[in-house]
Amino acid sequence: MNTVRSKDGTTIAFDRSGDGPAVILVGGAFSYRAFGKMVELAELLAKDFTVVNYDRRGRGDSADTAPYAVEREIEDLGALIDAVGGSASVWGWSSGAVLGLRAAAHGFAIEKLAMYEPPFFVDDSGRLPPPDFAARLDELTASDRRGEAVKYFMTQGMGVPSLFVTLMRFSPFWSKLKATAPTLRYDWAILGDTVAGRPLVASEWASVAAPTLVMAGEKSPEQLRRAARALVDVLPGSEHRLLKGQSHNVSMKALAPVVAEFFAARGARSSNVPRASAA
Repeated sequence: MNTVRSKDGTTIAFDRSGDGPAVILVGGAFSYRAFGKMVELAELLAKDFTVVNYDRRGRGDSADTAPYAVEREIEDLGALIDAVGGSASVWGWSSGAVLGLRAAAHGFAIEKLAMYEPPFFVDDSGRLPPPDFAARLDELTASDRRGEAVKYFMTQGMGVPSLFVTLMRFSPFWSKLKATAPTLRYDWAILGDTVAGRPLVASEWASVAAPTLVMAGEKSPEQLRRAARALVDVLPGSEHRLLKGQSHNVSMKALAPVVAEFFAARGARSSNVPRASAA
């Protein structure tokens, strides 16, 4: 395990593997660096890249500092970029994809950005979270009702059927989900107004200079597939890929070759983004 200190003094834990240009993996809700799929993706990409797989603040071995702000998580990613030589490519999953996008918009030296299913709600044609979702989630996490927070986030935020979540309570994995429950409100804060059922605002992402790949799964809900296409429509220098046979719970064996090819390909990069160094 390695650590880096973020701008506000928070210690961020990460694992580093492989050799080559630097790639940082950003997990979404419930994800942490020991999560099986994150470990698998790191191992697959480490054949060609120096891979950083980290615990977002408040998870795993990373510390946390109150009060929370999205800017602090963006700074965490910036500290990791500095730790691997000052520039890196970034892969993000779900809300982690949005965190990577916000870091790119902030101006950090992100060479390329690969996103898998940013969970935007870009119109009101489908299910939307209740208007008081954030307040209710804050209430549950503040009172340490972790199981209820997990169920609420999954059913009301992600649209997972209630019966499925109830059955998950009998799985050994449930305790790991509850361990990340206090940070669920962080994921929701990162999404911001992108879950309001309105079209994305192009000007919000106009400063993103990194070439970007936005991916979605063929078997994922139409809402997520529509979100990926909508982001490409407003994001300069981006491209879209639909992964056959995949859902939001993507197979890393299917994902890794697509991500590796995108990161390895020579292409246009912003003149103000330096070349990634092998860390």
